[in-house]
Amino acid sequence: MERVPERVLISGGGPVGLICAYALAKENIPVIVFDENSELQEDPRAATTHPATLELLADLGLVGKVIEQGLICPIFRFWDRPTGNLVAEFDHELLRDDTDYPYVVQCEQFKLTRILVDLMRSMTAADIRFSHRVTSVSQGDQCVSIEVDSPNGINHFQGRYLIGSDGGRSTVRTEAKIPFKGFTWAERFLVLSTPFDFEAQRGMCHRNYISDPEEWCNCFKVAGDGPPGLWRTVYPEAADVPEADLLTDEYIQNKLQNFFPSRDKYDIVHRNLYTVHQRVAATFRKGRVMIAGDAAHVNNSIGGMGLNGGIQDAVNLAEKLIKVWKSGASDSLLDKYNDERRTFAIEFVQAQTIQNKNRLEAKDPKKRKKFLDDLQSIAADSKRARQFMLKSSMIEAMRRIQDRNR
Repeated sequence: MERVPERVLISGGGPVGLICAYALAKENIPVIVFDENSELQEDPRAATTHPATLELLADLGLVGKVIEQGLICPIFRFWDRPTGNLVAEFDHELLRDDTDYPYVVQCEQFKLTRILVDLMRSMTAADIRFSHRVTSVSQGDQCVSIEVDSPNGINHFQGRYLIGSDGGRSTVRTEAKIPFKGFTWAERFLVLSTPFDFEAQRGMCHRNYISDPEEWCNCFKVAGDGPPGLWRTVYPEAADVPEADLLTDEYIQNKLQNFFPSRDKYDIVHRNLYTVHQRVAATFRKGRVMIAGDAAHVNNSIGGMGLNGGIQDAVNLAEKLIKVWKSGASDSLLDKYNDERRTFAIEFVQAQTIQNKNRLEAKDPKKRKKFLDDLQSIAADSKRARQFMLKSSMIEAMRRIQDRNR
């Protein structure tokens, strides 16, 4: 019988797949990462890195590089668009006794992938292959086999385990016949990036949530390529308007001017429109196949939970694989990965992000007033504000799930 290669196969070279690869390769566990793109993607997607995730990155020795390439953001604010009033401000300094990282770091996910690839270049256990797309998956008792479309044609690979971190349209999840249950929001999200200084011109901090019954907005700053940085604004858009119409210069200028009137035309350096889902896979493990990140769960971006949840998946899974690989633990330990991370996705990430969206766009005047009054009251009470931020920072839920499954 042919000997199965002692390695872990990973489909998807985004931050989740590369975190898995890096954590395993650090322990000299051979990994091959397959990514369908010809190189690392530098599209400006998620950037918010919460304290709970910073703790995990610190354990991997990565947090210093992430902070260096990002922006430290200790506070976030809620605004009421109809009145223009600042409703509440929350300062992570209240978490000083709860974490070594009482702040959020705004570091675009493509910077994290660059950091990881640079570190893995010198690791003999890590093999990253771009322009390699996993197209089929099969598995047996001892191994998992994949078919890969590469520049040299179709190739076949085997390994002990396969990790699918290949996004919301995951081929690995589909090939493993894992249902992806949930729903799609009627609205799409429009993301616009501009160097316009909302801090100097509008008095905003680096993370802002603007509530409105008709058209809410999130406004936050990222480091970009360096000073002065970029500001991203996010808006809901109707599903029945053609995408091309929503991305025209005229529409985008009107959108920004309606929210943030300015004498000057806005310089737009990036624009994107995307469909928003709330879905969780029926299982995160099927035999020798595991899924993580967007392949396992997707959610709306309000609150910055998606990337963080994916990184937390990656670290959790890698920790368990290392124990199975090096310490002789039963691979039933991988069932705990499914139990812990799927529970987290359902009970916290899905519930929290749905609530975040519903609150920002609440139309009933009484419900809106209660939401804004509650926020103001919580922010004014340091004990309640700390509890609020333990939740928003993902610290409370991550530790609760870990404790429950010990």
